[in-house]
Order: sequence, then C-alpha cells, then structure tokens
Amino acid sequence: MRERITTHAFFDPGTWTVTYLVWDPATRRAAIIDPVLDYDFKSGHTATTSAERVLACVADNALQVDWILETHAHADHLSGARYLQGQVGGKIAIGENIRVVQAVFKKLYNLGPGFLPDGSQFDHLFKDGETFMIGGFEATAILVPGHTPADMAYLIDGSVFVGDTLFMPDVGSARADFPGGDAHQLYSSMRRLLALPPETTMYVCHDYPPPTRQARWQTTVAEQKAHNVHVHDGIGEEEFVAMRRARDATLEVPTLILPAIQVNVRGGQLPPPDENGVSYLRIPLNALPVHRR
Repeated sequence: MRERITTHAFFDPGTWTVTYLVWDPATRRAAIIDPVLDYDFKSGHTATTSAERVLACVADNALQVDWILETHAHADHLSGARYLQGQVGGKIAIGENIRVVQAVFKKLYNLGPGFLPDGSQFDHLFKDGETFMIGGFEATAILVPGHTPADMAYLIDGSVFVGDTLFMPDVGSARADFPGGDAHQLYSSMRRLLALPPETTMYVCHDYPPPTRQARWQTTVAEQKAHNVHVHDGIGEEEFVAMRRARDATLEVPTLILPAIQVNVRGGQLPPPDENGVSYLRIPLNALPVHRR
C-alpha cells in the first residue's frame, strides 16, 4: 500500500500564520503552501527566520520542491515565496483571479506602468478544478472566493488546505470586507468545502485561539459541519451574511495589510529598488476604507 502524503506545519506566532510543507514520501517531491517572510514594521526590516525553518525540513528530508502555493494574496503577512524559490526552486502558483486583486491594488498604490495586473509575477495561475502533481499524488485547485476574489483551496490526498476561507470551528470564518470580498460568495465557498467527504482533513492558514486553548490548525470537514460557530449545518446563507457583515464592521484593519499586499501581489517579490539600491513600500494616506468604532 502506498504511503499517505506527509504534511508538516510551521506556526508563526507573530502573524498567527501556518505554513505547510507537504511531500510524497516515495518520490520526495514537495510543495510549500503559504510561506512567511518575516517583517518588522517598526524598523522596516525583513528576515527569513520562518522560511529557514521550512528550508531546514526540506534539507533534512532530502526533498525536491516543485510548487510554492499561495492560497491568496494575504493581508496579514508578507509572502516568503520568492525567497524560498531562490533557495530551492519550485513554481510559485496562485489562482487566476489574482489579476482582479492586482488591478484593484495597482490603483490603490498607484504602482504605475511598470506593474502589470496580468498575473505574470507568478509562474502558474490555477483555474478552478485544475489538477497538478506532487510526486505521485494528484492535487486539485478549488476556487473559493469571498474573502478575496482569488482565494484557492488545495485538495491533496484526502486533505484540503483552505487558506483563510475557514478557521478552526471555535473561530469561524474569514472576513469578507476587503476589496472584492463578498459574504454571499464566502458562504457558497465554505459550503463547497463542507461538501467534501466528512473524514477529509482540513488545514487552516491562521488560528486566532481563544484564551482557553493553544493554537491549532488541523480539523475535519465533519467537525466543521457540526461545530463551526459561523457556518455549521443549519446556518443559512442570509443568516451567515448578516452575521458576517455585522462582525466585519467591528474589525480593525490588519496591521500589515499595507506592506503585505503590495509584496504579495508581486508573488513575494519586494518592490523594485530605487536608484540608490533600496526598495521602498508605498503607504497610501487616507485611501483605505476603514471601519470607525
């Protein structure tokens, strides 16, 4: 009997992000999902501590990285995809609707003619339902818009990596108030994921645990359907949308959204350096919609 695919999680407490390294134990071919580039907001310095943990596991297990998968353009951490690619190779991939996200944020940041909102910053753009291989295992890219238009989940050997669409059952669901977000779409996307077999393992990209427990990132479809506080079985679309909109109206803007998005729509590449050799992040003033409490 063939061994199951191996999954190793790396939790970053600074951003509550979980990066995954998955590989075929027979062929040693691997994929990295949602990698983190450390960023100190106060100093403007990046670091690769989180990425080095992934690289150490790659080396320890003699893996060949074929894919670096992004579930979406994250607003809460900078992507380490480009740094990791420079170290171990692999195609950086995301959903094809990243073009929609790029077009929105090109205007917000006034990125100019040098930035093309065509997805060319990534090596591969997945279509909904597209399949690809991680060693001998077939994986499927699943379009799950709502949090952003470009969110993808990745179904691999009985496990699904859902990005920010769903969180742990006691935390609920992603916000849907970012540009291009839509609570109705989010509900449909969550129900699509919850239609997978009940024993499917579900890996989330973030955990924001209550004080009563440690961070966790692994659950099942059955547990979500029974216990997710926002979308368990019996919660209808209109009830969910009303809850999500009311909740989103109370949420603060993520701390790293302005630096993170302009890096992440570039596939983890820092902005091109100026003539002095230094890269600069653009911070639009009084341009991002915010909820005031």
